Amino acid sequence: MKILRWVGIGLLALLALIQFIPPVVAWQTNPPVVQEPNWDPPQTRTFAERACFDCHSNQTDWTWYSKIAPMSWLVTSHVLEGREELNFSEWNTTAEEAGEIIEVIQAGSSHQPTYFPLHPEAQLSPAEKQQFIEGMRATLAASPGGEGGEGGEGSEMEEEEFEE
Repeated sequence: MKILRWVGIGLLALLALIQFIPPVVAWQTNPPVVQEPNWDPPQTRTFAERACFDCHSNQTDWTWYSKIAPMSWLVTSHVLEGREELNFSEWNTTAEEAGEIIEVIQAGSSHQPTYFPLHPEAQLSPAEKQQFIEGMRATLAASPGGEGGEGGEGSEMEEEEFEE
């Protein structure tokens, strides 16, 4: 029993100590929104906000556990990577990236495994997912360089893949 007690005390001391190791909380910022897509229809933004904005926008909800190491390291890393891949607050996408957005939504593979248990509200129902995909197609088609512009190949193939 004494060993377990000392192990527990040691773990608590270690948890307290790591709070002072390189504070990633300084990187937990929400820069200004530069440009968002021209959402078509506007409900598409609601789906994106609910399912994507925490990691793919400059409007991240930095929760209490994102301030405590080691979770702060993971959350900050995931957000910075997500923003680098796609940032709805700094909208500047190419036709190739536009197709990838639809594919990721269809596959449902964009989230880290730990995201949905902590954010169940972010999970879209199949009907909401379909509406989101259709809305993103319209949004991307209206974007300069999006699927509707030159080089928007692949959208027909994606439509067929989704219907299968």
